[in-house]
Amino acid sequence: MALPGELWAELPAEKRIFCSVLLFSWAVYLWEAFLAHRQRRVYRTTTHVPQELGQIMDSETFEKSRLYQLDKSTFSFWSGLYSEVEGTMILLCGGIPFLWNLSGQISGRAGFGPEYEIVQSLVFLLLATLFSAVTGLPWSLYNTFVIEEKHGFNQQTLGFFFKDAIKKFIVTQCILLPVTSLLLYIIKIGGDYFFIYAWLFTLVVSLVLVTIYADYIAPLFDKFIPLPEGELKQQIETMAKSIDFPLTKVYVVEGSKRSSHSNAYFYGFFKNKRIVLFDTLLEDYSALNKEPAGEDGENEETKSKTKNKKQGCKNEEVLAVLGHELGHWKLGHTVKNIIISQMNSFLCFFLFAVLIGRKELFAAFGFYDTQPTLIGLMIIFQFIFSPYNEVLSFCLTVLSRRFEFQADAFAKELGKAKDLYSALIKLNKDNLGFPVSDWIFSMWHYSHPPLLERLQALKDAKQE
Repeated sequence: MALPGELWAELPAEKRIFCSVLLFSWAVYLWEAFLAHRQRRVYRTTTHVPQELGQIMDSETFEKSRLYQLDKSTFSFWSGLYSEVEGTMILLCGGIPFLWNLSGQISGRAGFGPEYEIVQSLVFLLLATLFSAVTGLPWSLYNTFVIEEKHGFNQQTLGFFFKDAIKKFIVTQCILLPVTSLLLYIIKIGGDYFFIYAWLFTLVVSLVLVTIYADYIAPLFDKFIPLPEGELKQQIETMAKSIDFPLTKVYVVEGSKRSSHSNAYFYGFFKNKRIVLFDTLLEDYSALNKEPAGEDGENEETKSKTKNKKQGCKNEEVLAVLGHELGHWKLGHTVKNIIISQMNSFLCFFLFAVLIGRKELFAAFGFYDTQPTLIGLMIIFQFIFSPYNEVLSFCLTVLSRRFEFQADAFAKELGKAKDLYSALIKLNKDNLGFPVSDWIFSMWHYSHPPLLERLQALKDAKQE
């Protein structure tokens, strides 16, 4: 009687590859489900404010955040299970080669034969993203209009949601299809060193997109308004100047049109930096803190009322949050992340060049007679690299938490420890963040340190 190891060795290489991909995918899913189960247990059992949180969180807010995160976790379980089953069925039923052949039929009817591989690849990509958008739509609707609505965060109407979704799909295709066609062309004509040219191309594309996103892409979805002249703007400019941050403009984005969640970020290269504040972050600016104007003044696209008024941050707290964000720039975190990203990108393209000639990789996913470049990219980057991607993701999460502590310490050096302390509490309350977490779940998932750890570090700084 043959042992399992012997039976495995007797399988064709393509079968071993396929089974390994499928088994690893389910192993990752089960690991994630195990972590989520541990965290849901925390949500269910921690029903009273722990003693160490008594001074910073009232019982009503604690209960609201507990129920919100429990609903989100339950939703994530079912959507994750569906996604895993869907992906498995696509692989088992030959969904990828089926869609590729369908793309060939469509492009063939348009007069493009099999020799026009790039055209067929673009049709495949369009159909694949359309399928993903359609199958993901019910989940997105439920998340927005049931969970976010229930807990007072959703500010969208159904019409606004669909208009936004269609707009996102169109903009995505306008970027994705031309970039993919050029990448495939570079790989085709690049010769033995195509991976270098492909990496350089993706580097240029990523830098261009980062440069134009806030000025040309983001305004298609949200309204950006220059921060009015006043005390806050003057204080922001003074702080930026004190650390030699080359600030050119400060914007407020009307994030309250779609959600009550708050945020702030900066963008731009070299001497052209800009800061963006969500209106939900500002105590005196957000429409969420104002009474609705009545039927005549109601925005047709967004709701005029919200279930929970958000308190936002005072000017000094906004400055503390920005001090943290600018700390990422001053400490070189942004540059370090770009370098890590590009090193990873180069390594992946190099390994892709090594593996692309392996016919068994294509055969494992139903491509026995052809080896399309786009399919090769999908197989290698999405499936073959999945173990590496999981390890890299965890390492980046650990690094991100380290960067967050360093940025908090930088804000402390600016004299903002007290204000950042109160701002973190307010933002956690406004966004219904739950301050208690399972240690393994937190270690694996949290790109930001848990609230209590950040507050303790700032508390020590305040005492100093």
